[in-house]
Amino acid sequence: MTELLDYAFMQRALLAALLVGVAAPAVGIYLVQRHQAIMGDGIGHIALTGVALGFLLSTNAVWTAVLVAAAGAVAIELVRWYGKARGDIALAMLFYGGMAGGVMIINLAPGGSTGDLLTAMFGSITTVSPADVTAIVILSGAVLAVCLGLRRQLFAVCQDEEFARVTGLPVRLLNLLLAVTAAVTVTVAMRVVGLLLVSALMVIPVAAAQQVTRGFAVTLGLSVALGVLVALSGTAVSFYADVPPGATIVLLAIAAFAVLAAFTPAAARRRARLAARREPSGMLEGEVARGG
Repeated sequence: MTELLDYAFMQRALLAALLVGVAAPAVGIYLVQRHQAIMGDGIGHIALTGVALGFLLSTNAVWTAVLVAAAGAVAIELVRWYGKARGDIALAMLFYGGMAGGVMIINLAPGGSTGDLLTAMFGSITTVSPADVTAIVILSGAVLAVCLGLRRQLFAVCQDEEFARVTGLPVRLLNLLLAVTAAVTVTVAMRVVGLLLVSALMVIPVAAAQQVTRGFAVTLGLSVALGVLVALSGTAVSFYADVPPGATIVLLAIAAFAVLAAFTPAAARRRARLAARREPSGMLEGEVARGG
């Protein structure tokens, strides 16, 4: 395993995978709580236009993808507020328009091709450049600052918007901030997992952690640990097996979910047996105390 670190591109890829493994579940736990598990997938479609703009403008595609994805996330929130019955149609046009715009723009860019979009869509460890690492470090730091620094406020808004509004929290501002943070996370993961698969890394570790935990803090900690584990493992496996990193990471995350889901019933039965063993003695102690 240590030979991985002999290659500069793998050092960058593993660092990027580590940061993505931390940031994605940290945002995903709020999206799962709001029943918006597929939001990251829609933002990924929109971000393709930003990737294509990066090629057209001959600049780092991560930054242009961030700007376009953030604008798209704000648009998603506006549709959610005002779209009412026709909101789903507006969102569909926004998502597919983002993908179509990316294909159109990439073909207008000098030397651009749809193959460049495929790399962004599904990830590639060999494309993580030093400039990408710098961008990922900065953006991941911003994501974690929001997710951890405002965790109480975001939890309140995701749990019950009406209650949060009554307590005086700026609900709409926090919703917008969470949407933009999700957009930033999607673009952070672009090089490693890919725009179309990052939503899975935001959701599956959280869903897996929820199988065995109950409290918010414990669920967050376990989901981040699972995210880091599958991101690093998937990146390493993709190097040795010469397979796409994004698909490998997602499949490992699903495997982790399956293992924990299988473990949960057994753990529940074990807790029930222990409770049943304690119950008779507890009843007996109560009878003795009453003099029965």
